[in-house]
Amino acid sequence: MNIETLSWVKSSYSDGEGGQCLEAAVASSTVHLRDSKTPESPYVTVGSSAWNAFLQALK
Repeated sequence: MNIETLSWVKSSYSDGEGGQCLEAAVASSTVHLRDSKTPESPYVTVGSSAWNAFLQALK
């Protein structure tokens, strides 16, 4: 997988002012997370089921 071809998105709550945003890119069975301030830095990859469980826990 080429990480550069993924579609990265930020939260709609991000105002673009502070640069303190998490970006996410969804692949077939994984979710990739990175810091929007430094997109060239390493990123974290988690399984889709783990990501969904995390989101459910936030609700």
